[in-house]
Amino acid sequence: MNAPHVPLSILDLVSISEGQSTRDAIAASMEGARAADRLGYERYWFAEHHNTDSLASSATSLLIDRAASMTERIRVGSGGIMLPNHSPLAVIEQFGTLVQFHGDRIDLGLGRAPGTDQLTAQLLARTSAEPGAFIDAVEQMRDWSREAPTSGGLPITAEVARGTEVPMWILGSTGNGARLAAQLGMPFSVASHFAPFQYLHALETYRTHFDPDAASAQIEQPHTMVGVNLVVAETDEEAQRQFTTLQQMFLGIVTGQRQKIQPPRDITEVAPEHLLQKVDQTLSIRAVGSPATVVSQLEEIVAATKADELILTAYHYDPADRLRSLELLAEAWGL
Repeated sequence: MNAPHVPLSILDLVSISEGQSTRDAIAASMEGARAADRLGYERYWFAEHHNTDSLASSATSLLIDRAASMTERIRVGSGGIMLPNHSPLAVIEQFGTLVQFHGDRIDLGLGRAPGTDQLTAQLLARTSAEPGAFIDAVEQMRDWSREAPTSGGLPITAEVARGTEVPMWILGSTGNGARLAAQLGMPFSVASHFAPFQYLHALETYRTHFDPDAASAQIEQPHTMVGVNLVVAETDEEAQRQFTTLQQMFLGIVTGQRQKIQPPRDITEVAPEHLLQKVDQTLSIRAVGSPATVVSQLEEIVAATKADELILTAYHYDPADRLRSLELLAEAWGL
């Protein structure tokens, strides 16, 4: 394969392993951010989730602040802030403050999904997830972050965000999300790591409809990032063994029997064939194996998607295995 070695980024959901405390999980996440910074990864993003026992990525802006405080070079951001859970003014004030703290290292990735179940979403709801309302909210935030905001006639300012021009990304998994990103003239990150069924169509839709002249536009041409599940180990066999941790996690989602992140095991002992096929279809955009195997797989994904960047998500029972995975890939990819 001759695909270019595009920048690699990390998506962290701050997973909590069986027997691990939440405090320890957050500490392991921060260690991952430090390692990614040292190893040359482009971004380190946190995804907002709620009412999930195995994940501690709920207070996204606080995690971003902590990680940015413990790193020097890497961009840190949200992958993403689930806008229906928040008011636009509160979000831009938080991220404007993060820029004031850390300078131009902060990304604001935005999604329309609540990142939780329906009941929890009702308790969190602040902004409509309807496309028109979402666009209005993003345009408001974009305006508030400019040096000379127009405020749309409202006597409202977000002084802490003024002039920060916080870089925004739109997250999505279908053509609908892609069209919103294109209409807004913003970068697009596709959630192919857990929603692989329409991701190529979404990328095509985004590129076809991209509008560089949108009022909210911040880039002149389409820019895409593709989500990939990642496990790297010294051998293909060891990587496949560690991958069973992620398979078990998604098996819990499919069956409604969620639990903390589990150690690797023979997946055939816990998953009937038909459920395992469903899980593997959901996780089909993945790179699992030795460094050479994973590099080849990632090159194939870049060639197929023409992605400008890849964002990698990895679940390991042992945080040491996750750090080793990042180290092996950074060396093999030439970061």
